[in-house]
Amino acid sequence: MNAISARGLRKSYGDKVVLGGIDFDVEEGSVFALLGPNGAGKTTIVNILCTLITPDAGSATVAGADLAQNPDGIRRAIGVTGQFSAVDDLLNGEENLMLMADLHRLPRRKSRAKVAGLLERFELTEAAKAVPSTYSGGMRRKLDLAMTLVGDPRVIFLDEPTTGLDPRSRQAMWDIVRDLVARGVTIFLTTQYLDEADHLADRIAVLDHGRIIAEGTPEQLKRRVPGGHVELSFTDTDALRRAATDLGVSPVGEAGLTLQLPTDGSVASLRALLDRLEGVAVEAIAVHTPDLEDVFLVLTGHQPETEAVK
Repeated sequence: MNAISARGLRKSYGDKVVLGGIDFDVEEGSVFALLGPNGAGKTTIVNILCTLITPDAGSATVAGADLAQNPDGIRRAIGVTGQFSAVDDLLNGEENLMLMADLHRLPRRKSRAKVAGLLERFELTEAAKAVPSTYSGGMRRKLDLAMTLVGDPRVIFLDEPTTGLDPRSRQAMWDIVRDLVARGVTIFLTTQYLDEADHLADRIAVLDHGRIIAEGTPEQLKRRVPGGHVELSFTDTDALRRAATDLGVSPVGEAGLTLQLPTDGSVASLRALLDRLEGVAVEAIAVHTPDLEDVFLVLTGHQPETEAVK
């Protein structure tokens, strides 16, 4: 079942077309990453799906609720964690969470139990009585996400969740996202870090000039970009020369005892390659495929942004 479905979403501001007809589906309990250069329309899509703005055309459902007919149903089912932590520095960590519980109209006893559980889950119990201005960036981000979880959302929109975090805090946030997905929560992720999408996303959509120009798993997208190769290593020059003859290639140099051949990285292509080398001892095989940065550059013509993508 899909947690999010969008068909023909369009949005323009005057003569500027921001979304030119967007179609995609997000499966329940998965991570869907939306990538694209500045101005591609990512934030507009998120704002539409969160019911903050209305599309000019098209339809969408989020958590089974129709965008046009039941926006309140969508709001009850989602959580949104923006690029910048939306915590109140005048309240301590526990009070921030209690504020969210009050906004969700939870009974007081249930609120206290919920807040205590979230503080423990996000390893913030010792900092519960401290104000967020004393927190590290990673702690503020965890508090921000914990506040989003007070309402038990089925779908969470994460906008640049690890921008500005150190590597350890980024890894901690990744672990939290994986745990949420394991519990059945659906994550809609926008990120400037392509390795983040590579590690977390089940599916990725690349948005450019208001249109989705590619969609698939990280591995499927990488196979669309030329440049992948397999490197074969041999124990001696005799094996190297025999392999080069069988494969119809010329070794660039014999000092390294390796051959490089283009490949799409699929199992079928590797099996076909090894079948051609029957009787030749191959010491090691290494498959090199393009990364998501290569995919992004080839598909959009842009280098990934070095600052927050909006």
